[in-house]
Amino acid sequence: MSKLYRTVVLFVMVVLVVSCAAPANIVRHPEPDDYSGFNIYAELPTYNPNSTEQWQVDLRSSDLTKLDLSKSADALIYANFDSKTQWPSSDKMPTDFNWQEIMEIGKDPGLGIRNLHQQGIDGNGISIAIIDQPLLVDHQEYKDRIRLYEEINVLPDSRAAMHGAAVTSIAVGKTIGVAPKADLYYIGSWTGDWGVGTNNFTWNFTYYAQAVRRILEINQDLPKDQKIRVIAMQVGWSPDQAGYDEITAAVNEAKAEGIFVVSSSISETYGLHFHGLGRFPLADPNDIQSYEPGLWWQNYFYESGLYSSNTLLIPMDSRTTASPTGTEDYVFYREGGWSWSIPYIAGMYALAAQVKPDITPDEFWKTALKTGKTIQIKHDAKDYEFGVILDPQPLIKALQSE
Repeated sequence: MSKLYRTVVLFVMVVLVVSCAAPANIVRHPEPDDYSGFNIYAELPTYNPNSTEQWQVDLRSSDLTKLDLSKSADALIYANFDSKTQWPSSDKMPTDFNWQEIMEIGKDPGLGIRNLHQQGIDGNGISIAIIDQPLLVDHQEYKDRIRLYEEINVLPDSRAAMHGAAVTSIAVGKTIGVAPKADLYYIGSWTGDWGVGTNNFTWNFTYYAQAVRRILEINQDLPKDQKIRVIAMQVGWSPDQAGYDEITAAVNEAKAEGIFVVSSSISETYGLHFHGLGRFPLADPNDIQSYEPGLWWQNYFYESGLYSSNTLLIPMDSRTTASPTGTEDYVFYREGGWSWSIPYIAGMYALAAQVKPDITPDEFWKTALKTGKTIQIKHDAKDYEFGVILDPQPLIKALQSE
């Protein structure tokens, strides 16, 4: 064997080894969760629009095969369901309820985001960090995006949680996500402590502070063009909770490093404000006229008519996300929370950083408000002005022109 031949063979072997190397540092692969038997119904729950109870019609992993739902369209349009929900035969289903179509529409991040993806604006080269509950790391939506998965304050046998799978797919999911080509660094952590042998939970944000600082450590070792630009934490904190000072200090440290920290406490940490958008399940998520106030706050809006022109409105309701019940499973959430809006903002910031690498949170937010849209909506024969709704394409265009 000639020296040249050996050199070529060695080079090819190195290339193959590198290309086949594990793309991520994953400390644990949490087992999928199991919701079977969680919701057993002798009859379908009803939906009360005046109730503050969330997820009144929760059909995830439910066996509905023995029910006659043919006259239940009004309740089903407010239902959560997943890939493991078992439905009755077609003759026992409403003719105008198509759960497959609803789930497919819900995968679209909407607001023209997929048009940006077609232009190559998809988060490529940008790193996002998420701190949330234990993650089903092998889900097909995002497994190829994970660069690191570690845990803090998580029992070694904890199963994957619904929250982690949902927020991760909204941020970087390949079919669901706002930034499907962004790299992901994930710290799984609970936001407090469970009482031994009880269901009592005590908030303690010391763990999230540790997670933020761990991300800063990781970031120090990343190449300049692969730095983490945004951290998403789908939770907020208050002074009366343990660890408040620690998490506040950790967020300030991240801000000093040029990282945008998006959380439910963003009004305190940055002076920025957002709220969540609602959408009828079959309405086009790319049509800005499809949106309205989110389910859990729309009654207040219609009663008061109040809104702030300094508040950015972000999709929240009627979203399909990755499910923690299996690596190919999905779940449709009719009613969302800010937790579904926060990873959307993080993904949007990744797109902004891709086209304008020196973007700052303040510049991003001001431009988003300036390019956002205000619409007129009608409810009970009254007209309401509603906005400012995030409009991703004009936002990106404005950043590109600067």
